[in-house]
Amino acid sequence: MSSPPLARFRLLVHYDGAGLHGWQLQPDVPTVQGEIEAVLERITGSRRTVVASGRTDTGVHATGQVAVVDLPADRWTAHRLRRALNGLLPAGIWIQEARGSPPDFHPRFDARARTYRYRVGTSPLAASPFHRRWCWALGDELDLDLMSQGTARLPGDHSFEAFAKAGQPERGYRCTVQAAEWAPWDDLGWTFTITANRYLHHMVRYLVGTLVDIGRRRRSVADIAVLLAGEDREVVTSPPAPPQGLFLTRVDYDDDAGPTCRPPSTDSRPPTI
Repeated sequence: MSSPPLARFRLLVHYDGAGLHGWQLQPDVPTVQGEIEAVLERITGSRRTVVASGRTDTGVHATGQVAVVDLPADRWTAHRLRRALNGLLPAGIWIQEARGSPPDFHPRFDARARTYRYRVGTSPLAASPFHRRWCWALGDELDLDLMSQGTARLPGDHSFEAFAKAGQPERGYRCTVQAAEWAPWDDLGWTFTITANRYLHHMVRYLVGTLVDIGRRRRSVADIAVLLAGEDREVVTSPPAPPQGLFLTRVDYDDDAGPTCRPPSTDSRPPTI
């Protein structure tokens, strides 16, 4: 007897990264992928692989992670899947939406851009237990004009090798930043938002750490251009901002009805962030 046909379901996933070791499945530690796959195995009776748009690191949050899973079409609907997952997932993970997807849609390869936000708390109130879990509770005043001057140099196609924790020589270091800006975070501090086609490992956190040091007047705005040019190895980034302030908020696709062009590959491993 042949196996029943599979349907691909697209999930929009929220998670609180505190207490989780990032997205990607790892042995002996809780991860977002591991928790979702464990619930899927429980409700379907077999192991199901969940593929996401990208891998977030330990302590990083998401309100816009996109993932897919294939399930028997004769047994599952999007509505039933969402209800089953949310009924059994731990409190820190929530499926906002589940919907049917074309069978060749791939959340990683078809992504056109990803948006991250980072919260920096400059008010003492940011250290409250109701805020510090989801921000960098810095407590220092920052010069927004200086930070904005540095941020204005980011849009465009650049090598971000200086802002990468680990090298990716097989993929290169060039990323195209479509937009980057600072905006008020209520009366608590500032939010850095960046949209780019791809990211290197810890890239956003190194950017924020360096821009915050510019806002503290600990380094020059001109350092951003020097780091992007990569010509002066004596100029290095500031330490990365801590992970708890970082959120993956959105993944964009050209056409939800079908995939964009992507390289032929059977590798389902998500990229680093």
